[in-house]
Amino acid sequence: VQLQASGGGLVQAGDSLRLSCAASGRAFSSYAVGWFRQAPGKERVFAALITSGGSTNYADSVKGRFTISRDNAKNTVFLQMNTLKPEDTAVYYCAADRSTTSIMRNKGIDYWGKGTQVTVSS
Repeated sequence: VQLQASGGGLVQAGDSLRLSCAASGRAFSSYAVGWFRQAPGKERVFAALITSGGSTNYADSVKGRFTISRDNAKNTVFLQMNTLKPEDTAVYYCAADRSTTSIMRNKGIDYWGKGTQVTVSS
């Protein structure tokens, strides 16, 4: 599985962005997919997850503002980000694994995409 994240950009606080994670490879629908983010000088951390069955989970910092979804017919996972804040500034990565636990724990994840930069100005 190869992943490609896109959709980042420079926005103002309060604006919205939608990130996309396009996957190539078979059986993508059987993978859990997560979005992670890494702010300058900080570790990469979990932001959102969608399971193969469509269940979702969010970090407290994004809950209520971000929505993760997937379109298996298009092999794509989306992250809709609303009411963006300057502290959301980071490089955003998507990742896929057959194990939801691996995604949640950010350990032993099989596949990572290259990141896309999101910058939120105040």
